[in-house]
Amino acid sequence: MDSFFFNITDRKYKITKNKNFTRVDISNGILFLTILSKSKFHIKNLDRMLMFIVVKKGNLQIYNHHNHTSYEIKEDYINIYSSSKQDFTFKADENSNIFILFVADFFLKRYLSKDPNEPIDFLYNKTQNEFSSELINSQPIDALTLYIIDKIINTKSTNSLLCEHNIIEFILHRFSLLDILDKNLTKDELLIASKAKDYLLKSFENPPTIQDLAHLCATNESKLKIVFKRVYKTTIWHYIQKLRLKEANLLLKEQFLTIGEISKRVGYRHQGHFSKLFFKTYGIYPKDLLK
Repeated sequence: MDSFFFNITDRKYKITKNKNFTRVDISNGILFLTILSKSKFHIKNLDRMLMFIVVKKGNLQIYNHHNHTSYEIKEDYINIYSSSKQDFTFKADENSNIFILFVADFFLKRYLSKDPNEPIDFLYNKTQNEFSSELINSQPIDALTLYIIDKIINTKSTNSLLCEHNIIEFILHRFSLLDILDKNLTKDELLIASKAKDYLLKSFENPPTIQDLAHLCATNESKLKIVFKRVYKTTIWHYIQKLRLKEANLLLKEQFLTIGEISKRVGYRHQGHFSKLFFKTYGIYPKDLLK
């Protein structure tokens, strides 16, 4: 059975178009498809890979012939799947706008850190499991994701190195949104941290004090701070900042609010401070995403 990716000796940037979609091979181990109309196609091979499926418009159905299971990715969502073998039929609605990135495990292997709790190591290890397909994450599409995809699609074919750089930027951004939990955590630690996270998700724009949050989680301040950092690899305050900026990134996609209105909605009084934090986190100013 042939590989879905290039043969190891063929690394050239290559664009293949047919009636329903365009396939772009960036280099050995990474390629993407863009679907702009009603289409149906089949993929069958034995590659270990990640699939990033971004449905900007329409819906995408996937039928897995290995386990006779159907999946649907709805409009405005991005799903990440791990797969060790493929026998999939993809079916897109009419007038769809879909971007699918395929990343081989041997491409990910170049960037391993040897820390199993790092996102890239965690996801590489997922591809080594014997699952035909496993949903890793599903989230709404944000403004930065659309911005990077636009850069990827519109990179000139003569500059495959820049396109690969944009692909890596896309992957790193999506990985940064994942919470990778250490396998050695206790049930008590997971319970306390999970409760705290749930409260913060509901109130990050005006969060409770550490004292109040500890009371809500039935623990003390000291234990809460220690446990939360152990589980989520960051402080409670920095996690609140992550949630605020993540929400701002989603609001920027809608383009119906000003930067000042978004800043206040996610909990920042000063627009300038918000913009600086956004740039520090994502490497681009909010105003540039609104463009």
